[in-house]
Amino acid sequence: MRPVSPRRCPHQIEKTVRGQAPAERLAARREQAAPIIAALKPWLETQLSRIPQKSLLAEDIRYTLTHWPGLIRFLGDGTLELDTNPVENQIRPIALTRKNALFAGNDVGAENWAMLASLVATCKMAGVNPVDYLADTLHAILDGHPRSRIEDLMPWRHAQPSSLAA
Repeated sequence: MRPVSPRRCPHQIEKTVRGQAPAERLAARREQAAPIIAALKPWLETQLSRIPQKSLLAEDIRYTLTHWPGLIRFLGDGTLELDTNPVENQIRPIALTRKNALFAGNDVGAENWAMLASLVATCKMAGVNPVDYLADTLHAILDGHPRSRIEDLMPWRHAQPSSLAA
């Protein structure tokens, strides 16, 4: 099996659908990117069997295969971005604050800041007011929202009327 041609890579496909409705993005991903991704996994497995197992490349391929379900999640959800560039672009204006967070007193403080900054940027991308989202989500959790339905609390679902119903 040959490697995928760069002009047909999922990143290029994603460029053509960025900004479209989630249903349209999902349809394009399933039609165009899914066959490429389906061919990639066996190709990686074949390459892994051909290279020295202690090499850095083998380590990278094993890492990729271990995280495969998360890597292909974008094929089942049109709201997900293929990469983190849009979120990174959203938080770039607060880079000074991000650097200051490195001195948050400890690693946990910096990690908490990073998670909150990412959550706020995700809210903005979904067109959701971050303050309203956080307030509603915290109320839902305090009211006993079940862990098994955590997906209902994601920012892109906040606008849906039933999203925070317990």
